[in-house]
Amino acid sequence: MSWNKHVAATYARQHAMSSSHKMCATYVRMALEAGGVRISGINFAKDYGPALERNGFIALGPGQAVREGDIVVIQPYEGGNAAGHIAIYDGSTWYSDFRQIDMWAGPGYRTYTPSHKIYRRD
Repeated sequence: MSWNKHVAATYARQHAMSSSHKMCATYVRMALEAGGVRISGINFAKDYGPALERNGFIALGPGQAVREGDIVVIQPYEGGNAAGHIAIYDGSTWYSDFRQIDMWAGPGYRTYTPSHKIYRRD
């Protein structure tokens, strides 16, 4: 099955909860699967980068505009969730297990702006 970023983003939007339940990796994995990309065996959001690359995603360069279907993988910050964070963009909003107000998913991420990469597959 080929990658359908619109189906993946729509799935994420339709299944998002109103607040975080610390299940971002599970929800983004399910969105990826809805869009045609199967990734298994990854336990933590911070570890999704290599698996995305094996599935044809490439890391964007600095300053590239995000588009529907882009995935952000954010590394943990000191004092935050050791699993990091992952989310998918639907063209206007970032989703993980909840509808986010921005890519950072919470005040700790916004404050510390930890290392992150945005991945795209066309």
